[in-house]
Amino acid sequence: MKAARVVALGLGAIACGCSGNQSALHPYGAPAIHVEHLIVGIVALCTVVWVLVMATLGAALWRRRQKKVETEISQQWLTMTVTAALALTVILIAGMTIASFYTTRAIGLPAKAALTITLKAQQWWWQVTYAGSAAMPGFQTANEIHIPVGQDVQILLESADVIHSFWVPSLAGKQDLVPGRSNSLLLRAEKPGVYRGQCAEFCGLQHSHMAVLVIAEAPADYTRWAVSQSADAIMPAGPDAAAGRTAFLAKPCAACHTVRGTAATGTSGPDLTHVGSRQTIAAGLVETTRGSLAAWIADPQTLKPGNNMPMVPLTSFELQDISAYMESLK
Repeated sequence: MKAARVVALGLGAIACGCSGNQSALHPYGAPAIHVEHLIVGIVALCTVVWVLVMATLGAALWRRRQKKVETEISQQWLTMTVTAALALTVILIAGMTIASFYTTRAIGLPAKAALTITLKAQQWWWQVTYAGSAAMPGFQTANEIHIPVGQDVQILLESADVIHSFWVPSLAGKQDLVPGRSNSLLLRAEKPGVYRGQCAEFCGLQHSHMAVLVIAEAPADYTRWAVSQSADAIMPAGPDAAAGRTAFLAKPCAACHTVRGTAATGTSGPDLTHVGSRQTIAAGLVETTRGSLAAWIADPQTLKPGNNMPMVPLTSFELQDISAYMESLK
């Protein structure tokens, strides 16, 4: 099979996008609920202002049509209207400022979070690092964040290149990732589910293809997932995957990617130790299947032009074997 044919087979997965909730008006976490209340309140106030402006305009047009209008009365009416409008504007702006201030305080970080995750944005993917503990070593993954339901999670935000912005509308507000500076964000999910997020600051050619999934699960399920992710990659059982492991380590792939438990210790690309367990690859671009893995490995520039992964020369057999190995890394 030619590499071009493999790319064509994998292209069908592009339409999948990323599943999950993505709406600031359907919050499933405390920070997002506070933000929704602020949004609804401001929209309601602006609606009232619009109705009052339209009513005042209608009254002015109606009075203009009257033939006998006392000039003095009209002047008094105009003065009262302008004064009332000015006073109402000051009150509304002050009210919205105060509401925004208290909303910001409400979604601030708690004194102690149950979990700390470092999220580093890069063109155009997300590096996710889980802090280690006495019971479990830290580990890295990419483009997916797993969190336990009902617990406060502190997200430390960093950028490796340009300004990005992390936004999961159903769980939290938006926060920028600025090179040379570390920001923090509170993430909390009250209900299990998959919540879609994205980069919300234009960061280059593939900005629109920089999605992130937040997977909220019961604490026991999260613990099992974390234990599995902190372990080294298992040895492949099938002959294709075993041959793929050998080819992967012999090719330049190992210079850019890490697969824990092997000689691959590259740090410029995503950690692939458990890539087969992720729902998507290429930051939400395609579902994680053997076909999409092969398409991405064969020609990543066709699927995501401008990304930093080069096209590695492979035979058709090497391509099939490496894609089998990647799929086996659960």
